[in-house]
Amino acid sequence: MGMNREILRLALPNVVSNITVPIMGIAGTVIAGQWGGSAATIGALAVGVSIFNFIYWNCGFIRMGTSGLTAQAFGAGDMKNTTLMLARAVFVSFIVGFGVLILQRPIGLAAIRIMHGDDLVAAYFFARIWAVPAGVMLFGLNGWLTGMQNAIIPMIVAIAVNVIHIACSVWFAFGFDMGIVGIAYASVVAQWTGLTVTILITWLHYRRRFVRITWSEVMDFTAMREFFVINRDIIIRTLCIVAAYTFFTAASARMDDPVLLAVNTILLQLFTLFSYMNDGLAYAAEALTGRFIGARDPHSLRRCVRRCMAWCMVVAILYVGIYIGWWQDLLHLFIDDKTTDAQLIIDYAGRYIGWVIAIPLIAAMPFVMDGVMVGATQSRIMRDSMLIATIAYFAIFYALHPIIGNNALWLAFTSFMLLRGIFEYLMSRRLQIVYIQAESNKENPHPDIFY
Repeated sequence: MGMNREILRLALPNVVSNITVPIMGIAGTVIAGQWGGSAATIGALAVGVSIFNFIYWNCGFIRMGTSGLTAQAFGAGDMKNTTLMLARAVFVSFIVGFGVLILQRPIGLAAIRIMHGDDLVAAYFFARIWAVPAGVMLFGLNGWLTGMQNAIIPMIVAIAVNVIHIACSVWFAFGFDMGIVGIAYASVVAQWTGLTVTILITWLHYRRRFVRITWSEVMDFTAMREFFVINRDIIIRTLCIVAAYTFFTAASARMDDPVLLAVNTILLQLFTLFSYMNDGLAYAAEALTGRFIGARDPHSLRRCVRRCMAWCMVVAILYVGIYIGWWQDLLHLFIDDKTTDAQLIIDYAGRYIGWVIAIPLIAAMPFVMDGVMVGATQSRIMRDSMLIATIAYFAIFYALHPIIGNNALWLAFTSFMLLRGIFEYLMSRRLQIVYIQAESNKENPHPDIFY
């Protein structure tokens, strides 16, 4: 029960934090629709949000790189190193966040052109861009807190940011008649408030654990090199994920069937609902993996990986049951009965719902293994596994699309998930986790930590 309690203690707050993301998106769409009442307004918001999702997604390496190294230092009881990791995370996220802000014009113009955005999208972008430094620094702080086995502070801040964002969106959009620009500025207020609250709570909670450090220690070449090598690999991994998801939508659009595009988009959203839950378990896996590696405790590490995998399978089976029993009801959440071709969309979805039912069982392993690899700071394994899975993804689609049509896209996406998990597992078994040396198992200097 102890390990299960530890996993749920870390996973459940992260699930709550993840759930605030779609809630904020839905609230923004509702407010934009009520203010503008036009498809153009809602569409401009959707394009603007997509641009920032891309920016933030590609800055996620800061959270993951910080989390694993911090968790290992925490497990080893090395409070000086945890303090140094916090300083490095804040420094790197500060540089990245303000770097994006300084380069806002070329980034914005390029993104708006690629997304075929209009003046409304531009106004939204250049307003919300001021939230990026705070948002990126929150990634660094949340990664550090996850490594310190603390999921409560990020959850509290995520809820606070969500509430502030919604309240300010209503106030700015309607009170000042600012529309979606008001929603953008609401994000600025919410993110900077969230950063301020996180800094204050972190300082109050950990000030007695902080160790005096010097700037030369923070900028130590070997440590910074390790940090950047890990982050480099995670960036490559992230770009592969972005490419896979972007291609899924692009390939759906190129099939020249608007109903099929709608079906694929909605069914992919059903998978996203599953990912919010399993991401919480992945965060728990990375925090505990790093901690037990740092503590040189292979027995607890084996139990952690097994239990995280078991919990992911429980969640997967739960979602499979929900999808089998209520998939049509779930589709109606995305489709109004008055929508043109509503029944046709549901009929089309019935042809491909089997893929959505199967994916949770297949995706359970890659979610857990991603968390394990982050905690073990085995970023190279993550990178190589993702590259192999991405190549297979495109190869399967282009080889089979002329034969089986849209099923080839779903087969490619499912294979992408499956291969990620399999290759991460096999490569970790082959290469071993090098952090646990002979002192943790005198009879076997290379303990097999996964069994």
